[in-house]
Amino acid sequence: MTASSKLVPLIKEPDRLEARLKEIPPEPGVYFMRDTTDQILYIGKSKKLRSRVRSYFREDPDRNPRIALMVMQVAEIEFIVTDTEAEALALEANLIKQHQPHFNVLLKDDKKYPYLCITWSEAYPRIFITRKRQLGKAKDRYYGPYVDVFALRSTLRLIKRIFPLRQRPQPLFKDRPCLNYDIGRCLGVCQKLVSAEEYRKMMQKVAMIFQGRTKELEEVLTKQMETAAEELNFEYAARLRDQIRAIQSLNADQKVALSDDTVSRDAIALMADEHHACIQLFQVRAGRLVGRLGFVADAQSGSPGAILQRVLEEHYSTVEAVEIPSEILTQHELPEQEMLAEFLSDRRGRKVSIDVPQRQTKADLIEMVERNAGYELARTQRFADRNNQAMLDLATILDLPDLPHRIEGYDISHIQGSDAVASQVVFIDGLPAKQHYRHYKIKNPTVRSGHSDDFASMAEVIRRRFRKYEGGQKEANQSGVLTSSNDFPDLVMIDGGKGQLSAVVEVLREMNLLEEVKVVSLAKQREEIFLPGESIPLSTEAEQPGVQLLRRLRDEAHRFAVSFHRQQRSDRMRRSRLDEIPGLGHHRQKQLLAHFRSIDYLREASPQQIAEVPGIGPKMAQQIYDYFHPQLPTEDPTPL
Repeated sequence: MTASSKLVPLIKEPDRLEARLKEIPPEPGVYFMRDTTDQILYIGKSKKLRSRVRSYFREDPDRNPRIALMVMQVAEIEFIVTDTEAEALALEANLIKQHQPHFNVLLKDDKKYPYLCITWSEAYPRIFITRKRQLGKAKDRYYGPYVDVFALRSTLRLIKRIFPLRQRPQPLFKDRPCLNYDIGRCLGVCQKLVSAEEYRKMMQKVAMIFQGRTKELEEVLTKQMETAAEELNFEYAARLRDQIRAIQSLNADQKVALSDDTVSRDAIALMADEHHACIQLFQVRAGRLVGRLGFVADAQSGSPGAILQRVLEEHYSTVEAVEIPSEILTQHELPEQEMLAEFLSDRRGRKVSIDVPQRQTKADLIEMVERNAGYELARTQRFADRNNQAMLDLATILDLPDLPHRIEGYDISHIQGSDAVASQVVFIDGLPAKQHYRHYKIKNPTVRSGHSDDFASMAEVIRRRFRKYEGGQKEANQSGVLTSSNDFPDLVMIDGGKGQLSAVVEVLREMNLLEEVKVVSLAKQREEIFLPGESIPLSTEAEQPGVQLLRRLRDEAHRFAVSFHRQQRSDRMRRSRLDEIPGLGHHRQKQLLAHFRSIDYLREASPQQIAEVPGIGPKMAQQIYDYFHPQLPTEDPTPL
């Protein structure tokens, strides 16, 4: 379908809506909801497409406000018919992962729970803990999110003692391994002293631990130990024995009392209030609790069963088939339980059952999971209450009509005018929303090395940020239906004093936005808050919750600006050295730096090593080598 500016929401054209609904067949498949700009709002699946899509447009006073908002924006409906319900579920999971529609975002990535990442995209994979789940490289695998951070870190430390894994993202030395190799903690990956194939085999054993397949791993290592002993390779057999003992010690005290210890099962439950739903998923393998995963969802996004279903769908769509258990215990009946069971059975290659236990030990397990979800909900509520208190206090300090749900902070960073940049950070409901962070390179020609102008730099950034709202565009955006994605801030904070604030106010006045944008500044020295047109700061206490919120915002804006400035300065310094070599363009410079990682390594390389870089021939390699190793001119011999 091509975008059309003439499209209007379907609810405003009942005849077109009814005609479109009649075109949808009563078969299993996937449907797309698009807005007037042809953007995908929502992707869903159903075993009867027509009935499901029609249900969105019926009058329902109890409808979720989020869904009601979406329906107001739907201008077009598309669908894909599949043969089975399981195929529809698999297709929906892939499409959601590809398009990331706004109204499909159920799980909140609030960085509360960490993941464990294995970078299978690299020849020698790394393993590390991260709070950012980035699926930019399809081969990389993320396990989690894990609730017990301490247990995760302890497990990873133990694994790094058991297996000689790669310890550093980049080599410490160019031509020799570091101390980790000498003490047996690494196989010399940096110098390729172990083949990539052999190293990846070892990493696959590590992955089995986080897949909950420790029993299977023990059996594999036992067979290898017995084979090594038969071949009289006793040193290797002893190392395998130590690995087996260490693996057995993992989760040894986390026995779960169930009648059948041979069945792998997951148990999921939630606790919710009006705003948040905290979900816990316990992974039980061979009667042991091997993982406890946590998710946070919008409680208004659906019924408890629908939330659990979406969590299970998103979780199992990202794991490998061997990680899917044979039994899943749920706290509530799932809306499409049979469809999910069929989908998981197809992926696993064996039957997967989904049950809601009512009695005996399985019900006790669900009750334990629910109790843990309750603790997480209480913790989330305390955190939310603290943020609400801070926003309420800030609204009182600044005399705002409503709570400042979206606050933006700006800062400038440079060294005497060189590499001047600015940062824009965003807090939503008192929490950093890093997906909305932006950085700017200052384009003002008067700001250069040796001449800085923070006032002009800040004015430039604010002008660029609010340029799209100049001339009354804010009113047009507010009158439209897509109000949930409006990025207009409730409050703007400038890092600086009265000078920076005055420069920003002047720009907003020129853009006719001074009445629309609530702006303040926070001075560094005394933590003073200044308002436009006021010569003295507001009377506040440094420990007030609202002031602390502004300080957190200011510190985050400063951190983000400084990090970007350092990156720009480092790039410029690296480029400046290579720019002096005749015939070496920007593309070849990037290839050299990607290959050697630093100018120091490039300086130590021989012409033959330099010539190994793609696009660098022997002649250019010699020219680069000569640049870093200039020959001193020879003097004519003095005549006798």
